[in-house]
Amino acid sequence: MPNPSATSRGIVCWLLALVLVLAPQLATAEARAWLDRDRIELGETVTLNIETDGGGRPDYGPLGQEFRIEQRSSRQSLVTRNGQPVTRTLYAVALQPGREGRLAIPALRVGSERTAPLTLTVVPASVAQPRARGPAFIEAEVDDPSPHVQQAVGLRLRLYYSAQLLSGQLDQPSVDGAGLQRAGSDLQYTREVGGRTFQVVERRYLLIPERSGRITLPPATFRGRGVGGWLDDLFGDGQRALSAEGPALALDVQPVPDGAPRPWLPLHGLQLRWLQTPDAARAGDAFTVELELVADGATAAQLEPPMLVADAGAQVFPEPAQHDETIEDGRPRVRMVRRFSVLPARAGPLRIEAPAMAWWDVGADRARTATVPALELDVAAVAGGAAAHDAGASLASDAGPWVRLPGVQGPVHRWALATVAFALLWLVTLAWALQWRQRGLVLAADAVAGTPSRRPGGQAASRSSHGPALRTALDTGDLGEVAAALCALATPPVADLDALSARLAPGPQREAIAGLQRARWGQDGAGAAQARAAVRAAFMRGPDWLDGDDAGDDGLLPPHYPR
Repeated sequence: MPNPSATSRGIVCWLLALVLVLAPQLATAEARAWLDRDRIELGETVTLNIETDGGGRPDYGPLGQEFRIEQRSSRQSLVTRNGQPVTRTLYAVALQPGREGRLAIPALRVGSERTAPLTLTVVPASVAQPRARGPAFIEAEVDDPSPHVQQAVGLRLRLYYSAQLLSGQLDQPSVDGAGLQRAGSDLQYTREVGGRTFQVVERRYLLIPERSGRITLPPATFRGRGVGGWLDDLFGDGQRALSAEGPALALDVQPVPDGAPRPWLPLHGLQLRWLQTPDAARAGDAFTVELELVADGATAAQLEPPMLVADAGAQVFPEPAQHDETIEDGRPRVRMVRRFSVLPARAGPLRIEAPAMAWWDVGADRARTATVPALELDVAAVAGGAAAHDAGASLASDAGPWVRLPGVQGPVHRWALATVAFALLWLVTLAWALQWRQRGLVLAADAVAGTPSRRPGGQAASRSSHGPALRTALDTGDLGEVAAALCALATPPVADLDALSARLAPGPQREAIAGLQRARWGQDGAGAAQARAAVRAAFMRGPDWLDGDDAGDDGLLPPHYPR
């Protein structure tokens, strides 16, 4: 009879394995929906995009109450998620609302998933409808025809065409006296003009005037080819050329007003607010705050990231600002979020505030200031007590395990200072040892032997200071450098080796010098190596100078070698 407990454990293990196998597939099955615009005019269409990683097609049935479906399309792509290939499908459908107002797009079922509900605002159609001018024409408008210098102006181009396009190019020439850059992606929708339905391509630009005065925008142009009529099929290749030219626009740019705040920041609106604040704070423990800045009518490049100021000795560490830019109502809008880490220094009240930001309201033509209420926190004491006094002072006391150094943020452990001091002491000791190592071996040899060297004239002296030079010449120099190092042993240095030999006591040193002379001038077949070894052995303990009474008798023959 099987064991019930063993059977239960087996079933549980089997279920866990099944969950682990299916988890990646379940995690990738999701549906996401969004609109290309959330605000349109009555008579226009909006594109609803639905992206899914699972199977099944969207059910558009719930949309029939408020919208008319114009076009449908889909495309697939292969992506990698969690190391596994996943097929992603994007469905796009053009919706034309039947009325004005705030319309709800309900959640749609896509296979086993459901999208999130969306909201669309439909406003009345513009009173000034564009006038249809052939199968293709261009409409251009700016959101502010009288901007200030360095004010971001939204430029919107709309290309209308009624024929089916095969190819085309829409261009906006550069503007003299203003910077021009594209903003966002092109929008495509349909619009009724004069009882006719046109396809519309909407392209947006950012225009930033660089000087005051009148600035003329050259007209946009379109060149393309579309599907022709029956005459084109009969007498041509079935295609027709399409061209259009937009209107020329002009801006009356105003200079910076007198008394305007600096830095100059022309906007339609500026808001500051706290996104994240702490519920409690403790001395010595860092906490995080987030500040949001929303600017209407500016790009991120025109804004300085916000900063924070804290009192009571607290330290503020800002992170890089994060921002996203959008185009709303034809002009740029930026949302900037910056996170700060705040480290309280002591217990007690703490005030954190963001400096006010001055800006110019281009709508009201007046200066304004954006502010946010200061944060008032009560910082608790350090865990374990003894936080009633300043944390920096307590950490710097002799009894505490911390010290505070000028120019160093935060307290430092004493063991860290001891480690640094030990390292410095070790470096000093190493430098001292290397210095003594560079000294010659002659003095050490004399000290061991107990016989100090004697300078010429019978005066006793320690080893010559030129010993290291002789060792270096013997190791790396040629025979001429060895001879010069030997002559430098005398004080003052002698002119040649013969004069040096005359001052030395008879013995191995004179013989070594004679051997060096023979090897130097090629009269000894033994070579330079034997001469170097003889000099090294003879002068190991330093030069052996003659006493004053023997200085005049050197016992040598007249010199036979060139001096």
